[in-house]
Amino acid sequence: MKKLAAALLAALLLAIPARAASAAPTVDAGGAVLMEQETGTVLCEQNAHDKLEPASVTKVMTLLLVMEAIDSGSLSTDDVVTVSAYAASMGGSQVYLKEGEQMSVHDLLKAVTVASGNDASVALAEHLAGSEEAFVERMNQRAAELGMADTCFVNCTGLPAAGHLTSAYDIALMSRELILNHPAIREYTTIWMDTLRNGQFQLANTNKLIRFYEGATGLKTGSTDSAGYCLSATAERDGMELIAVILKSPTKDTRTAAATSLLNYGFSNYTLMDVYPSQALPPVDVLLGESDTVQPVLSTSSRILVEKSMVNQVTTQVSLCENVEAPVEAGQKLGEMAVYQGEELVQTIPIVADQAVERLNFPGIFARLLRTLFMAQSCACPAAGDGTPVSGCCRSSRVRLFLIHEILRVLSHTHLDYPGISLYNFYK
Repeated sequence: MKKLAAALLAALLLAIPARAASAAPTVDAGGAVLMEQETGTVLCEQNAHDKLEPASVTKVMTLLLVMEAIDSGSLSTDDVVTVSAYAASMGGSQVYLKEGEQMSVHDLLKAVTVASGNDASVALAEHLAGSEEAFVERMNQRAAELGMADTCFVNCTGLPAAGHLTSAYDIALMSRELILNHPAIREYTTIWMDTLRNGQFQLANTNKLIRFYEGATGLKTGSTDSAGYCLSATAERDGMELIAVILKSPTKDTRTAAATSLLNYGFSNYTLMDVYPSQALPPVDVLLGESDTVQPVLSTSSRILVEKSMVNQVTTQVSLCENVEAPVEAGQKLGEMAVYQGEELVQTIPIVADQAVERLNFPGIFARLLRTLFMAQSCACPAAGDGTPVSGCCRSSRVRLFLIHEILRVLSHTHLDYPGISLYNFYK
């Protein structure tokens, strides 16, 4: 396939003035990661793969499995859960569930996300998997699927247990999976204050960023004596959502300050921008197709993460094929758009056909040729001042040569073998 390299270079500007990126902050924590949600890019890190206790940030995975069940249709927020004696026995943060008490999945999700209820977490786990042990197996399986190589879960709550470890990077991975593919979780993680049991039990979010940080969307706090103060904090501004993970911070205030510092760094220095060709993509000719052309389009979203200081250096270069032979499938590759940041190639986006084009059958081929002939025979000839036809009009040898060329072009591009028809017959 021939490629016509058209250098369609476009400087794509944002309204925000460009400025040099500042140095990544150092935070008071045993481990830390700042990740952009859409691309999964790590913007800064500190001991990102150190295996540490996550405390109740563990519940991000618990919430992920619950939301996957809800979104798959196997669980409903209206479903009623009956609390077991084991679930009711959980210590630490809780909403004081009683054995035999019934509560909806909706209210249990509030209890987990807002109050970090260990009893609510176990009740949900048992409802989904039959036991906490079986649920934990699912947690570790899902962690492996997400590439969480530093993680081993022992329970669904984050209560201290030997071998219950993860890393800041792994928490960022599961947090990203939760907010990227299950946005409904924000209905719960953005609650500042609420109630359970018909207003009889008050809830207050343990994540203070929900109230005090602009654009905060979640996600989960945690703390024990051995784990220190932990947090997976998410926030969104100008269409970009960031995930700031803090592990083993010495105090509640330093945990909040550390997450705030990471989020501020990300929003100050990075942005998501849409990139497009500088000109509309021209239709691509289709040989032997029921349509003469097909429209090329970008196959995927063309949003890229860039430093704000580099937005003026983002350019695109488009390569398209000259033509394509029918049949053409919807989504068939017709070229690509390369995205550059300065001299660096940062992304290549396939350009594909926006719809299918069927191949002409044999009658269709000749119907098109007859239509071309008719149009040529019926066209008006320009006349000279004395009324005589101008040399080179539509009935001239030039048009006849064009028609012969069209016949040869069609036949030369067909792979069908029609008895009695050959290029020789046309030359005779």
